[in-house]
Amino acid sequence: MKDFFHRADIFLLVMCTICALFSLWAVSKAVTGMAAGGWDMSSPAKYIVVQGLSIVIGLFAFVFFTIIDADLLGQQWKLLWGVIILLLIALVVFGQDDGTGNKAWIRFAGIGIQPSEFIKIIYIIISARHMTYLKEYHDISSFWSVVQMAGHFMMVFAPIFIISSDLGSCMIILFVFLIMFFAAGVRLYWFAAGGAAVAAMVPLLWTYFFKDYQKQRIIAPYDPSIDPTGYGITWQTTQSKLTLASGRLTGVEEGHTATVFTGKHTDFIFSCIGENLGMIGCIAVIAMLTIIMVHCVKIGLQSGRTFDMLLCIGIAGAMAFQTFINIGMCIGITPVIGITLPFFSYGGSSMVTMYAAMGIISGVKYKPKPERFALIY
Repeated sequence: MKDFFHRADIFLLVMCTICALFSLWAVSKAVTGMAAGGWDMSSPAKYIVVQGLSIVIGLFAFVFFTIIDADLLGQQWKLLWGVIILLLIALVVFGQDDGTGNKAWIRFAGIGIQPSEFIKIIYIIISARHMTYLKEYHDISSFWSVVQMAGHFMMVFAPIFIISSDLGSCMIILFVFLIMFFAAGVRLYWFAAGGAAVAAMVPLLWTYFFKDYQKQRIIAPYDPSIDPTGYGITWQTTQSKLTLASGRLTGVEEGHTATVFTGKHTDFIFSCIGENLGMIGCIAVIAMLTIIMVHCVKIGLQSGRTFDMLLCIGIAGAMAFQTFINIGMCIGITPVIGITLPFFSYGGSSMVTMYAAMGIISGVKYKPKPERFALIY
């Protein structure tokens, strides 16, 4: 442990833990307000306990993945693919939608697990390993290399979309693929070709694969005619904007809750923070998450290894996309697609996997740099 505190990224650990402890306060405010407003929250204290236990487990995950060299994980890519397949099979057999339309959860003995959260991190490790191999031993911009990377992406993206209809998780994986694709040095003309292919496929996907409620969720932020009253599919977003507006600069007075709506402790925790701490609280949340993301990118660029750099860029990219979409959902500029705010939203799977991802980043700093980079950084 003495060696751990000397070599691990303690700054990253402290920043993540500050955010996580902040989430305990925010979740308690949200669930207490929802219970007082008449929502069936069973025991509000249960949510605090679950969030607290998730933070404790997350701290252990951070330490574990700091010490375990990510190179060892990358070398076990076949085993990691097996884990993804098992998680997808479990989702087929035991998956539940919890009334959201997304069959994204596995529940047993009162405990809920979201497999896509774990698949996301595993995919980043596998993808970083594969892209590193292609970059160092082949031409990563060759047709065959691009086909392989796109194929691996589809092997994760397509099953999640088909099995669970979890558009949020699918979009995160798509963004991770694109940002790592770019960071690996793939030629820009492949992005143009990919954009043209996606544009050609969108009508087909929209007509035959997207469900009606998904289409409405995607269009609703940009077409008021979808829900002119604000009490239909945009109800959560409408309540979220009212909640944020009520906070003004410094938040509402103690005991004065502006609105109570479902999801205030999960996908819309940012609105709850804005309600209680105002714009100052919102800026603080954005600043803390930005510091973490910039730090992750910095660690990757200073690592001196392609694999480590891609790991850090992939994790930072996933976190950035989640943050943008989640806050966009709360202020009504992006569709409501069930994406959590990293380290702040209620949810054990999200909290533990975020700590594990940060542990991987810390592990990049933990191991010695290549000698050729020792004098540079």
